[in-house]
Amino acid sequence: MIEIYTDGAASGNPGPGGYGVILRAGAHYKELSGGFRLTTNNRMELLAVIEGLKAIKKPGQQVTIYSDSKYVVDSVEKGWVFGWVKKAFKDKKNKDLWLQYLALHKIHQIKFIWIKGHNEHPENERCDRLAVAASQNKGELAIDAFFEAERKNA
Repeated sequence: MIEIYTDGAASGNPGPGGYGVILRAGAHYKELSGGFRLTTNNRMELLAVIEGLKAIKKPGQQVTIYSDSKYVVDSVEKGWVFGWVKKAFKDKKNKDLWLQYLALHKIHQIKFIWIKGHNEHPENERCDRLAVAASQNKGELAIDAFFEAERKNA
């Protein structure tokens, strides 16, 4: 059983953003984070999940993802994202990230659990600190190319 804790942050929404991830399996523990110069909170929440899943080395794992994002948790657990696929993501945001998630969704047995954010949950608080720190790393912020191109074309 692998546990993944995730959080995303954006200052300005859109604005500089980041994600934080904790992976835990038995005695194994790993933290991941990354920041972007212009993005949204929802994109970072979803990217945290994707990056956590991408870090799993073996396919077919049982994974529980803990997130404070209703957007991410409800989209999967309530099946909305699967309906969006059938409608080619018409009028839906973050298609690029949802397609990445869906590819990973096929590889593992994934269950989501929503946790209340900023509620002194140790792993969620740590992920929040990782995400915020990554978003503030001015010299090292990556470009969220899909988001920036989509925004320019809107």
